[in-house]
Amino acid sequence: MPFDVFTRRARTLAATAALAVGFGTTGALAADLTLYSGRGETLVAPIISAFTQETGINVNVRYGGTAELAILLQEEGDNSPADLYWAQDVTALGAVSDMFAALPQETLDKVDAVYRDNDGRWIGISGRSRLVIYSPERVAEDELPQTMAELTDERFSGRMALAPTNGSFVAHVNALRVAEGDEFTLEWLQGLAAIDPVIVRNNTAGYQAIADGEADIMLTNNYYLGRFLASDPDFPVAQATFADGDLGNLMMTAGIGVLATSDHSDEAVQFIDFLLGPVAQQYFTGNVYEFPVSGSGIVPVAGMGVTFDQAVAAAPDFDLNTLTDLEGTLELIREAGLI
Repeated sequence: MPFDVFTRRARTLAATAALAVGFGTTGALAADLTLYSGRGETLVAPIISAFTQETGINVNVRYGGTAELAILLQEEGDNSPADLYWAQDVTALGAVSDMFAALPQETLDKVDAVYRDNDGRWIGISGRSRLVIYSPERVAEDELPQTMAELTDERFSGRMALAPTNGSFVAHVNALRVAEGDEFTLEWLQGLAAIDPVIVRNNTAGYQAIADGEADIMLTNNYYLGRFLASDPDFPVAQATFADGDLGNLMMTAGIGVLATSDHSDEAVQFIDFLLGPVAQQYFTGNVYEFPVSGSGIVPVAGMGVTFDQAVAAAPDFDLNTLTDLEGTLELIREAGLI
């Protein structure tokens, strides 16, 4: 049932209180885990802390960009101190999947097959939809693009915000390579460069650029809007999907894997099981504004323009396991002059 901003904030406060005091600690810490997190500290630190409170297992976190950490893991190889790698997109997971141990089937069965690696080496933790955001004051509904390819149209010249180093954008470009080939993808990227996009450092900055009138439209993830609306119900940005089935509506997942070299694989799997449990899934839905991938009874956030059911209906049929070529995708983006 839809709930207003006051109720949403009350629910958030209640969830935060439950995370802070609802779990009994187990005394001395049972183990230390080292987590490489491509997910931002402000997003995931509360749920990591909740895991430690419940289990007594301490998690030492190295935060960084998703692609940056994937490259670091490749450089470190068997000498990596990491027990877990939590990425914001599946391209990075695929790039290092040969470094992961196979997860227990009981853990894999917590999510649908579309949200996990075919070989069981990584698993999705939360979902997000790719879509278009725009200024409803400066972009008419009949001006919105119906396809991802249409974003290079000259009518968006100087008006489109773009975060070319963002992990989800890189993964989306990788998906375009898989679906249409490198030649088409490079032409599309060059088309984006030709319309003089407003380059921003990340998706959050893109939303703010639209609100501030510095840009009018952007290809991005769905969940950021909820954060802005929680602080300002009149935040002047709207979101919409492309035509049903278009690749622009790609449904993606943030996911995690356990390094095969980990000395604490049991505790690492325990961490993953916690993230797929009801408390964490509600946290990702109600506080981070992403989509749940596990369990039932998770209360969604209303009023953001595109619901989970709408995002699923609009999503293309696409195998996320094909997104593995991180370096090749970054090279195409460089060749187009976007980074």
